[in-house]
Amino acid sequence: MGPRYSRPKAEVPASYKEVPEGWKTAQPSDQIAKGKWWETFGDPQLNDLEEKVNVSNQSLKAALAQYEQAHALVRFNRADYYPTIIGGASGSQSRQSQNRALATSLSPANYSDIQLPVVGVSYEPDLFGRVRRTVEAARANAQASAGDLENVSLSIHSALAVDYFQLRTLDAEEQLLNSTVDAYEKALELTQNRYKGGVASAVDVAQAETQLETTRAQAIDVQVARAQFEHAIAVLIGQPAPTFTIAFAPWTTPPPVVPPGLPSDLLERRPDVAAAERRIAAANAEIGVARAAYFPALSLSGSGGFESDSLTNLLSGPSGFFSLGASALVTAFDVGRRRAVSDQAKAAYDQSVANYREAILTSFQEVEDNLAAARILENEAKTQDVAVAAAERSLRLSENRYKGGVTTYLEVTTAQGIALTDERLAVQILARRMAASVQLIQALGGGWNSASLPQAKQLDARARTQTSSQQ
Repeated sequence: MGPRYSRPKAEVPASYKEVPEGWKTAQPSDQIAKGKWWETFGDPQLNDLEEKVNVSNQSLKAALAQYEQAHALVRFNRADYYPTIIGGASGSQSRQSQNRALATSLSPANYSDIQLPVVGVSYEPDLFGRVRRTVEAARANAQASAGDLENVSLSIHSALAVDYFQLRTLDAEEQLLNSTVDAYEKALELTQNRYKGGVASAVDVAQAETQLETTRAQAIDVQVARAQFEHAIAVLIGQPAPTFTIAFAPWTTPPPVVPPGLPSDLLERRPDVAAAERRIAAANAEIGVARAAYFPALSLSGSGGFESDSLTNLLSGPSGFFSLGASALVTAFDVGRRRAVSDQAKAAYDQSVANYREAILTSFQEVEDNLAAARILENEAKTQDVAVAAAERSLRLSENRYKGGVTTYLEVTTAQGIALTDERLAVQILARRMAASVQLIQALGGGWNSASLPQAKQLDARARTQTSSQQ
């Protein structure tokens, strides 16, 4: 019963709009294709942290437990393929009232009743596919849960990489500020010497001190954000924040190129899109379950065993009994209840189709966003490098003019401030480029493929194995 499932169509563009020149025909690197996409950045410490996520992250463990629940439901629904057998034994000793109605002198006041063993069998043949469709829905939901698990894993690994690169670029920013502090200390010493020699004024000394202490405060302030990223990484790898530390190590390397491949590949690479598609299949199967309610339900039953008033003849032939029966039930009138359930199942299917198409649109948006960020930030970094070089030249000229007595120290402090601002901005652009690179890999699925989802045969085989081991 129910419609045959086919994947809904969705509009897929022929190419990405924001792809830089030279990326269009390229495919993701081997590390990304194998799933360990973080290895493309070539940082051993990042690789070590990413491996710890699979072992200790609590959100990932929760998602795995949710998948196991969905898999258990497959076993639960598959049990309806087979008869239900119950067994038991009973014994009783009774005394009846001699003054009860219709009592005679021949009626025994005391008697025993022993039944051993009593076996009951019940079975509902799946004539109209209700059980098959229920199992089909459970399988699809289990596959969707597996997709959710992969999506959680990808999100956590990506969050760790983003936090790590933010921390490392903060180290680079702190290193820049500390080196600037060293330069400003020498400038202050020079100004103080010039002041003692009567060449510079007290205003020049005050300006140099102000510039120095302001930069020291900025270097200290960077440590606040760094500590927060360090604590966030500790949570992601399942380690208490007080016991976790990352050594100071500035990051200065630009991100690697991340080719996106073709847009049509994205439907197979994104675990959230695959999960949404599997939920459509589950909703389609639920329509069949709802339609099966319009047809009769056939039930077969039987029981048998031995019954006697004493143990001496309990297992003898005359003590045996059995019963067999069959029944067929159909709902004749339910005031539209079955129709309402069927309409609800169809609406749930339409909802899952809309969610699937929305997931596809969102996936294309995320890829385009990060492709644009990678391209634009790369151009911005090149322009910023030119600005940094120009600011450094301007600072050297101002310092030389000040030493020659041509200008006041105000010109030097202005040039120092501009140079430091440009250099910090260059580091911050690098941090944004690293984050965009990680998020682009995440948007592309991180090397995952929908072929990794457990297939129906695999789910059934695992269900049979686990059922056999528990019996």
